[in-house]
Amino acid sequence: MMTFSEKAWAESADLYRRTLDLPFNREITDGTLSQERFQFYMVQDALYLEQYSRALALASAKAPDAEAMQYFAHASEDALVVERALHESFFEKFGIAQEEASAAEPSPTCYGYTNFLLAVAAHRSYEELVAAILPCFWIYWEAGKHIASTAVAGNPYQAWIDTYSDAEFGDAVNMAITITDRAAEAATTERQSGMLNAFKRSAQFEWMFWDSAYRLEKWPTSL
Repeated sequence: MMTFSEKAWAESADLYRRTLDLPFNREITDGTLSQERFQFYMVQDALYLEQYSRALALASAKAPDAEAMQYFAHASEDALVVERALHESFFEKFGIAQEEASAAEPSPTCYGYTNFLLAVAAHRSYEELVAAILPCFWIYWEAGKHIASTAVAGNPYQAWIDTYSDAEFGDAVNMAITITDRAAEAATTERQSGMLNAFKRSAQFEWMFWDSAYRLEKWPTSL
């Protein structure tokens, strides 16, 4: 019998393949992605992580056991502290002024993704929340490994590639998968269905996030 994570990944496999084939990911692999697009992506990713950290903290608060509580609390802190330090180093390397980043607003996709996660955290079950959180970990790990295996030598984005193909990050991902599978095992059939829907929606948003960065997505009208 398949675990929840095996079923969720199998049902999202085509979307994952299409994610790898996005222009953003193809061009970051061969080092030709424009600096403008990478700058846009980094600023949006920083905005995303602020809210993702909140979702992780809420998962910690909802967790039924100490191990999951500790894991999500630590992951929430990492999203703010470790990832922020990484982003600041990229801001400096790629000429993104901190003032510019601080003044930026979320793109429509970033806004939609983070609000989806926080809505799940506020209104749905713990099980659905951990399933919604998982694709950000898992897809980045799988994409990071794939890109690392095919990236050109001297890639200007090698530091980014190294971050998401690192074995330590893989350990964190595997723990997130384990916790999600454990939650699914104790869930009702109806709740497992909700978990699968939450996982797939986040996987869609992951595709949209990279696509929106390549398009330098803006709001259609200004406030």
